[in-house]
Amino acid sequence: MLHLQKHLGISFRHQWLFSVTRFAATAASAPSADPAPFAVEGYLVASCHLTRDKARKASKAKALSHLKSPSNPDAVLAFLSGLGLSPPDIAAAVVRDPALLLCKVDKTLAPRLAELRDFGLSPSQIAQLVLLAPTRFRHPDIVSKLQYYIPFFGSFHDFIRALKKAPTTSWALIWRVWSSPMSRACASAR
Repeated sequence: MLHLQKHLGISFRHQWLFSVTRFAATAASAPSADPAPFAVEGYLVASCHLTRDKARKASKAKALSHLKSPSNPDAVLAFLSGLGLSPPDIAAAVVRDPALLLCKVDKTLAPRLAELRDFGLSPSQIAQLVLLAPTRFRHPDIVSKLQYYIPFFGSFHDFIRALKKAPTTSWALIWRVWSSPMSRACASAR
């Protein structure tokens, strides 16, 4: 800097003005540190194909209120699309369980998929399960519950048919009852 000052003949005072002017110009041209906030409702309409009303309701879910970026939801949508779910099916799954968009694909969804494939479910059966019970799909105990429910209903097809007919609150109660140690002990005693 001293060499430049001698070469150009700039005094200390002019050098200070040059630095301040350069800093002001750099600060003015720099992008703002506070980018526009992520619009969850708009994302749900554009990327998940939800209607405005459903997107508004889903965006008010406690889990989605902390969403700051579309990167994780985009990964979840790609995962669901890879399962064979159509955009309307993905929209239905997101409406049933908006928190599904917050799941880590590598830590939650991919391991569930592998467990269900190892259990013997086909990709189309897994897609049906995700569509009808997205909240249950992301829980690690899904295979142990299916080991009970599929024989109980007779087949996977009959289990899915019962899942379609029963209200969501009934299934929440049934899943919770099966989670109790007493019910598992009774089932294993048979």
